[in-house]
Amino acid sequence: MLKLIKLIKESFIFAFQSVIVNKLRTILSLTGIAIGIFAIISVFTIVDSLESNIRTSLTALGTNIIYIQKWPWTEENGTEYQWWKYVNRPVPSYKEYKEIEYRSVRAQDAGFVVSTMKTAKFENNKVENVRFIGVSNNVEKIRTIEIQNGRYLTSFEIKSARNIAVIGYSIAKSLFPYTDPVGKTIRVDGFKMKVVGVIAKEGKATFSDSMDESILVPVTFIRNVIDIRSEEMNPEIWVRAKENISNDELKEELRQIMRSVRRIKPNADDNFALNQTSMITNSLDGFFKVLNMAGWFIGIFSLLVGGFGIANIMFVGVKERTTQIGIQKALGAKRFFIMLQFLFEAVILSVFGGAVGLFLVWSGTMIISLTAGFTIDLTFGNILMGLGISSLIGLISGLAPAWSAARMDPVSAINTTF
Repeated sequence: MLKLIKLIKESFIFAFQSVIVNKLRTILSLTGIAIGIFAIISVFTIVDSLESNIRTSLTALGTNIIYIQKWPWTEENGTEYQWWKYVNRPVPSYKEYKEIEYRSVRAQDAGFVVSTMKTAKFENNKVENVRFIGVSNNVEKIRTIEIQNGRYLTSFEIKSARNIAVIGYSIAKSLFPYTDPVGKTIRVDGFKMKVVGVIAKEGKATFSDSMDESILVPVTFIRNVIDIRSEEMNPEIWVRAKENISNDELKEELRQIMRSVRRIKPNADDNFALNQTSMITNSLDGFFKVLNMAGWFIGIFSLLVGGFGIANIMFVGVKERTTQIGIQKALGAKRFFIMLQFLFEAVILSVFGGAVGLFLVWSGTMIISLTAGFTIDLTFGNILMGLGISSLIGLISGLAPAWSAARMDPVSAINTTF
């Protein structure tokens, strides 16, 4: 065992010295593998980060929440989206929300939400395209809203239609760059509202709406000044299931309530949509499988180029060191020892190239995360996969050159001249 360990150690030292001495050959080998690893790991890193961001965004929507809306998020069974069937549907109403709140026994909480785009002003500061949201009671129980400064709307303020507001982080920074917003009065399309709280920064989200650029006010106040029955107000009813109630059970109850309230005939189709996050996640699973397959497809071709490059350079190395190989074998070196030298050299070259490719991927993730506002993480799993793939490519690429070197006749090798 000690002899085997010694042989492996000496083979590794010979291989490492060869890599250090032949700098140009090393750089050429590194380049091919670095490009291949960069291609495949960058694709997987982007796909993984995109999937993580999307699923995190979907989590914010809630897994036990049903959204009653006019438009369905997706078609069932992957069929074509038949928009013409939904265009004439009525939008959910405040009355329907109150009926659900009164009738439902499977709902933990129900809320009504409307939203539209407005311009917010404070003195000489102005922010356009602000998401102006009217909320009922219980919305904060269904959708987590963390308050950074001040407080949230109270149940009494919502019921009494008070002209007060909770503003998002970005709105607060834009309208009140040097002062505390709480207690100040803002204007939204001429309507005065007193700020009672500031929402903590949430950042950008793919599916769920970030509250950073939003203003929350009682829906009862909006109802007094704007027609919330129009589609432009995007009315929605949010319903959260009780702890031991499944989404399917809640959906069935909500379907019966909505059909009863809207007096839909037994043989008629629903004229409302019951949306939930699983509708999107099921579609995403297939989408990301395709992206991962594309990543492997791109990466394999890139790695083949790098692998052939290493094999070619290793064959050149065998030719250059033919005399050295002959001397080693004449002094008693076994085939195993000779073969290990070249295998170690090929693996070292490939792993170094993989490390360079991973460094390029990491640099790219840092630049994108800092400049684009989209978080991309090079995960530990992708790092291990990159090093593992590069090691495997080096091993496979070095087998043929190593075998040819190990089978050389020592006499012929010593007498070979170039």
